[in-house]
Amino acid sequence: MTPAELASVVLTAAHAVFTDRGLDHAALPERTVVERPRNPEHGDYASTLALQLSKKVGVPPRELASALADELGRAPGIKSVEIAGPGFLNIRLDAAAAGQLARLIVEAGAEYGRSDRLAGEKINLEFVSANPTGPVHIGGVRWAAVGDALSRLLRATGAEVGTEYYFNDAGSQIDRFARSLLAASKGEPAPEDGYGGAYIAEIATEVQARRPEVRSLDDDAAQEVFRVEGVALMFDEIRSSLRDFGVEFDTYFNEKDLHDRGELDLALARLREQGHLYESEGATWLRTTDFGDDKDRVLRKSNGEWTYFAADCAYYLDKRERGFERVVIMLGADHHGYIGRMKAMAACFGDDPERNLEILIGQLVNLLRDGAPMRMSKRAGTVITLEDLVDAIGVDASRYALARYSSDSPIDIDIELWTRASRDNPVYYVQYVAARTASAARQAAQVGLTRGDGAAFRPDLLDHEKENELLKALAEFPAVVASAAELREPHRIARYLEERVSQAYHRFYDEPTCRILPRGDEPVTDANRARLWLNDATRTVIANGLHLLGVSAPERM
Repeated sequence: MTPAELASVVLTAAHAVFTDRGLDHAALPERTVVERPRNPEHGDYASTLALQLSKKVGVPPRELASALADELGRAPGIKSVEIAGPGFLNIRLDAAAAGQLARLIVEAGAEYGRSDRLAGEKINLEFVSANPTGPVHIGGVRWAAVGDALSRLLRATGAEVGTEYYFNDAGSQIDRFARSLLAASKGEPAPEDGYGGAYIAEIATEVQARRPEVRSLDDDAAQEVFRVEGVALMFDEIRSSLRDFGVEFDTYFNEKDLHDRGELDLALARLREQGHLYESEGATWLRTTDFGDDKDRVLRKSNGEWTYFAADCAYYLDKRERGFERVVIMLGADHHGYIGRMKAMAACFGDDPERNLEILIGQLVNLLRDGAPMRMSKRAGTVITLEDLVDAIGVDASRYALARYSSDSPIDIDIELWTRASRDNPVYYVQYVAARTASAARQAAQVGLTRGDGAAFRPDLLDHEKENELLKALAEFPAVVASAAELREPHRIARYLEERVSQAYHRFYDEPTCRILPRGDEPVTDANRARLWLNDATRTVIANGLHLLGVSAPERM
């Protein structure tokens, strides 16, 4: 029995109690939840429904809890119900009801953990969005791992999600990039405000190979060639490195398209209709202070040039016009000041900034070697890049390490730790369970032990304390997925896999009385088959959880 099924049983019992006592059914919720008690000795699950309904119907909570306990005690699969404190219900399942979960998980396969909790929500999720002036640095890599995991979580809970990379291919940083490439082609040092690193020389050489005529052009014409070709090459490299990291976007959106299609003018007109624009000193301003910003923002300068914020406004409007009800943007730690102006901008468009716009801020990442932060990339020259991280610890460890922590906390990634083949290494610890469950299944097949069909499954034989503990951990997975999606916290998946499933599985596997395989010449029993179901259910949950993080579930290690 899953927590959701038990919650439904509790609610059904409440309906019966209300009918029997003539209470108003309107006070009953559409759904309720059951939770794990902090102390396992208090039972398998706990419900606070009696406490929640007591005041609404004017019945003392313990009296209502007693009636619910009597009704629940007659429900199939319920072993016992105890009343605690002011009216808590502590519920114990019988072994058969608890053990049925193993079959449910195995038969559900990749679908186990998925739900329709966020069905109907259409979400645009923008992350990474690094400028095409250099490789993806380690801060952007964090968003690649977290953002991709979040998109998987949102889809697993029923949301319609469009992932997006905003390609800043307009503005002064692109001009500096082009001047840097031009200088490198001449063997000159980078401009004072330009970009350094070996990659600049590499791109300049590639542009000259593609467009040999650039050598005979004057500086202005050559710089334009380097701008167009260099940006294309850099973006191809960014896309390729992200693809190798397991991250693909539904949409790669060019900032230049906003300018070429006149969308900045459209956004300006929409904001003017809303009555939030004014002119001052020849510039066009957006009155964001009306909605809590610390100052008003310039959209168009007195010389006619657009500001970056004008492009932000146009891009937000473009997303909303494409039908996305919620726009989620992931930004680095240095963008914390953007939250106020972006929220105010959404309000200026007439949106609800708390409903339609969500901004997540990610903190810094340090890559440590021998206990000291690595400061520079051999190729980029100034920052640690995606390739540096992957070369150091691999894709799986990189993705897991970056998604394992709350994104609003700075993290240190120790190369020695994340390459260690031991339980100290979190990704190794979880992947080892995936491999151990696969190994157990292979060994079972070698001795003729198979699960058999579901009809022959004896869930009541999974009655050992360690088996029950593992079943409880596996039952939590759908709720963990739902909360991780709703709270935008993929790290909850990693911690659950480590602290609940992996620990419980190792205790189960290492318990002598819970052997999956028969000893020596012992015959295969129904208990062996039941434990194989539990073993395979564990692998399903581990694989599903790792998939949500974009990490593999190996069969061998």
